[in-house]
Amino acid sequence: MKKLLLAFLILFSICAFAQKSNKVTLVPKPLYSDPVYDGAADPVLIWNKGEKKWFMFYTNRRANAKNLDGVSWVHGTRIGIAESKDGVKWKYRDTCDIQYRLTDYTHWAPEVIENKGLYHMYLTYVPGVFKDWRHPRYIVHLTSKNLINWKFESKLNLASDRCIDACVFKLPDNKGWRMYYNNEMAGKPIYYADSKDLYHWEDSGKKLIGDKGCEGPKVFYWKNIYWMVVDNWNGLGIYSSTDLLTWKRQPKNILQEPGKGKDDGVMGGHADVIVNGDKAYIYYFTHPGRTLGNKGIDNYTTRRSVIQLAELAYYNGEISCNRDKSLAIKLSPNQK
Repeated sequence: MKKLLLAFLILFSICAFAQKSNKVTLVPKPLYSDPVYDGAADPVLIWNKGEKKWFMFYTNRRANAKNLDGVSWVHGTRIGIAESKDGVKWKYRDTCDIQYRLTDYTHWAPEVIENKGLYHMYLTYVPGVFKDWRHPRYIVHLTSKNLINWKFESKLNLASDRCIDACVFKLPDNKGWRMYYNNEMAGKPIYYADSKDLYHWEDSGKKLIGDKGCEGPKVFYWKNIYWMVVDNWNGLGIYSSTDLLTWKRQPKNILQEPGKGKDDGVMGGHADVIVNGDKAYIYYFTHPGRTLGNKGIDNYTTRRSVIQLAELAYYNGEISCNRDKSLAIKLSPNQK
């Protein structure tokens, strides 16, 4: 009888643990606000294998800082890090210790991937703090073993001296990696470069997407199709491809119309997409104060930005997104 009771208790504990470990969490709005500057934007997620949790890297703008002229509030900060066990409940962790700094510097729009136990970051680096947009910026390559401390590897030689927003995607059949990025000097189209080892990059000098100005490309594979989402500053444009070179734009942008959730009543911006099993989730940012009534106003209310989360839907060859749909999810590790 005692053995039977013990076996029952063990089985009950296992079931209870399994239920707890598979628990899904209701997605809040906003998903995350930076506690330092209240200016989180341009998110990218990766599973930290060592700590067994999700890390979210993001551009941090100095939204709550006072007496900053022009666009200097978008400059002068490091990349922020938030952490989460499930991809839903996030807390601030730190800033990236990037071991490449000039006297004045700005870090934007990181791309972070893992290969053979080593993490690689492709970071937009601005060599200064400026009041306007007319200054050089370039992409640097860094590596890390823990996602906190980053070693400088190289400054990439790309199409111009104003290249930003790298996205690195592994090519099929072990053909290496492709980097998609925004070449600002050519009118904000998407260019690309290829690499066999993530260290040496051969720039194509070719424009892949240029029908509309955009930035923040993010490429992912879902529903047996390659997709690219870009920020058109009027919602997010969606392109599809079968070969990662020829891209077809779908007619409608997503996250263009305002949502109803807290801090989600404006268009969505620069995003990351996590493919989790047969589902895909989009992490994007909003400027909640940039409503029609605040057009032309530049203050803390309109500078502030937060991270939001929604689910993508696929139907008849196109992607859509109902940002007001109630979500309860838990991300599985190593999904990207």
